[in-house]
Amino acid sequence: MPEPTLSRRMSAEDAAFLYFEKPDAPLHIGSLGIFEGAIDFGQLYASIDARMHLIPRYRQMPVIPPFYAGHPTWEDDTKFSLERHMRHVRMPAPGTDLQLRELCSELFEPMLARDRPLWDIIMIYGLEGDRTAMLSRVHHCLVDGVSGVELLLALLDLVPNPEPTPQPAEPWQPKARPTPWESWADATFEAWTRGLRNVTEFQQNLLDPRGQMRRMTDLAHAFEVALPAALRQPPKAIWNKPVSGKRRVAWSEMSFQEVRRIRSAIGGTVNDVMLTLLGGALGRYLQTRGQKVDGTAVRMMIPVNVRSEDQKGALGNRVSMMLPDIPLGIADPVARLQAVRQEMQRLKDESQANAFEALAGLSENIPAALHAMAGINGVPPGGANMVCTNVPGPMIPLWSVGHRLLASYPMLPLAGDLGIGAGIMSFNKSLYFGIMSDPTIIGDVDLIAQYLDDEFRALREAAGVPESDLPDIGAPVRSTNGNGHSTNGHAPAHEPPPAPLASQPEPEPRAAQPEPEPQPMETEPAEEPIPAP
Repeated sequence: MPEPTLSRRMSAEDAAFLYFEKPDAPLHIGSLGIFEGAIDFGQLYASIDARMHLIPRYRQMPVIPPFYAGHPTWEDDTKFSLERHMRHVRMPAPGTDLQLRELCSELFEPMLARDRPLWDIIMIYGLEGDRTAMLSRVHHCLVDGVSGVELLLALLDLVPNPEPTPQPAEPWQPKARPTPWESWADATFEAWTRGLRNVTEFQQNLLDPRGQMRRMTDLAHAFEVALPAALRQPPKAIWNKPVSGKRRVAWSEMSFQEVRRIRSAIGGTVNDVMLTLLGGALGRYLQTRGQKVDGTAVRMMIPVNVRSEDQKGALGNRVSMMLPDIPLGIADPVARLQAVRQEMQRLKDESQANAFEALAGLSENIPAALHAMAGINGVPPGGANMVCTNVPGPMIPLWSVGHRLLASYPMLPLAGDLGIGAGIMSFNKSLYFGIMSDPTIIGDVDLIAQYLDDEFRALREAAGVPESDLPDIGAPVRSTNGNGHSTNGHAPAHEPPPAPLASQPEPEPRAAQPEPEPQPMETEPAEEPIPAP
């Protein structure tokens, strides 16, 4: 991971995830990694502890200035201890994939505690097939999907036996946290200097009429394209209800090579294929609930990565969005793909992602107190039925303390009236779906994952793409779980059991409960895999 250039004060985009977070709608993102063998907890703890200096933000926490004089700043946690961010649980036997999904759904539900840096890692032991799972959570104000992958690469290895992590020249010494008066004065001074800078830039722009005209044209385009799209409310789907604090996740996996071959045979992009599959699965699900889908569509909110090369490693959120209408009632998968292609091309032709980026840029000049008041009043009904984010992961194998990462499933938050959302992540020649739902709204999300697999097989057959039957060299053996979904499995490797830290005793085998937490308060789907707007 490159040496990051981190901003001390949050942007309006980052801070919004703090302001709008509610106990029933935590706004952290996460991933579930499955590793071969039994990872020694003590070794993993030491490995991550040795890398903390590579991720300065993992030892910092947000501090809100009094009266919301400015957006929060990132300050060192003077009480930082890795023990407050890493723990482990053990599943009761037999440790099936179904048990794992249920446990991860439960562990993902609580808010991250605000009295420490906003991340944690939970190791899950007892998974059948001699595997270990790692559930990582990090607050959305700290990362988006792309920068979250950068953190993943900082914590994992590119080879099974890497060289020891180089240590910093001097041990880390946390800086003292500013007093409330210092925090308020700092934010007020920044607001004053920003106002002066805006005046100076305006005066300079008067001397550049061509540049001024270009900026006015971009702004006019944003109001013409993005504002109507954001305000236009789609018909409500059955999952568009206020969310509770309960979560339920379902997973699916497919060959990235096969998806690319489908794209090559029929046309479109990898993104188009993913949206086609999701639209087909949702349409079939709605039909099982007695809904008519002929001529209907679901509006997706698709984050679009707008991070430039020089912003890599800077963490935070740098995304715009697109709002395509994905057809649900087209039974023929090829015809549905053609309709998705046309819709996505329409939004690209009108530069919708650029328009939303320009519109969002205006929010940086709105006082932080108004942003916070909007968050306190809750999330207004959005201009979409659900979020679908696709994050490009590394297309190479990864390891943690010598154990190979077999699969990586994304987990995303729910908020407002969006009772379901889909995350997609590419990793090591596969595409992994994580479909998150509120079980009080959609109680059978596993059925959507099953339909997703069915739609993939149907589109693959229509495209004349053969199923990949030759495993990669060194790849794990494939097995199936009780629902017929493919999973990664291994024969026992006779690894020693995990060695927990003395300060963190394992829970009793009868129940896998997380430690109690104090309760304070990916993008057009990736082209290869995320396009620039």
